[in-house]
Amino acid sequence: MPELPEVETSVRGVSPYLVGQTIKQIIIRQKQLRWLVSDQLSAMDGANILNIYRRAKYLIIHTDKGDILIHLGMSGSLGILNTETEKEIGKHDHVDLVTTNGTILRYNDPRKFGAWLWANKAEEAELLKKLGLEPLSDEFNADYLYKQSRNKTVAIKNFIMNNAVVVGVGNIYACESLFMAGLHPDMATQNLKPKQAERLVKVIKDVLTKAIIQGGTTLKDFIQPDGKPGYFAQVLKVYGRKGQECYDCGSIIESKVIGQRNSFYCPKCQKLPR
Repeated sequence: MPELPEVETSVRGVSPYLVGQTIKQIIIRQKQLRWLVSDQLSAMDGANILNIYRRAKYLIIHTDKGDILIHLGMSGSLGILNTETEKEIGKHDHVDLVTTNGTILRYNDPRKFGAWLWANKAEEAELLKKLGLEPLSDEFNADYLYKQSRNKTVAIKNFIMNNAVVVGVGNIYACESLFMAGLHPDMATQNLKPKQAERLVKVIKDVLTKAIIQGGTTLKDFIQPDGKPGYFAQVLKVYGRKGQECYDCGSIIESKVIGQRNSFYCPKCQKLPR
């Protein structure tokens, strides 16, 4: 499932081709995605693309006719084509955004669990109003995380994956960050100490930054807009490595279901506090 680094990679990949261009038309082949594709998208002809940015796992195309909110869902991806070299339309190519200079932003989604929505202003959209802090922002710091953790009995992994606390720390990056911070994913959040909060914030920022630089994590579905895979999967420490030796101590990586998600950890490097 595309997570924050994959969405940020997509933003950086498509922006040079689209920012400053004018939308000629938006072609909708499949209206039923996670939610119905917004009817307002059919009236975006002539809209000028002013900026493209990310909020949580949403890619936002900001225009002078409103904002387009794109979510990649479980298996969605974006590709850049042009009308001269356009390849055959595939079974899962559900939406095309075509600009007046012939550039095509094509959305492919085999599971149809993504979204193409419209809002007058993205920040006013109900989906975005209650989101927590961006993990790479200065506001997301040790003091904030420690204060948010007080009196919380949920597992620390569920806590850092809670979008009301901090956005975009999905399952892959939560597992990796907790390993690097030396915290067991099932530890009660209220047991987090100030120094641990400081360490956890640092590694979350480091892990996400490195994943963005390497183009995200390709496990099964995600590809970058240029068709290349993300390379962060090659440096994963614990995620998907159940039964293999820990790179740091040689213990066998274990997994358990926490919050309905498979969680990977080293039982020696990440001991539960007594």
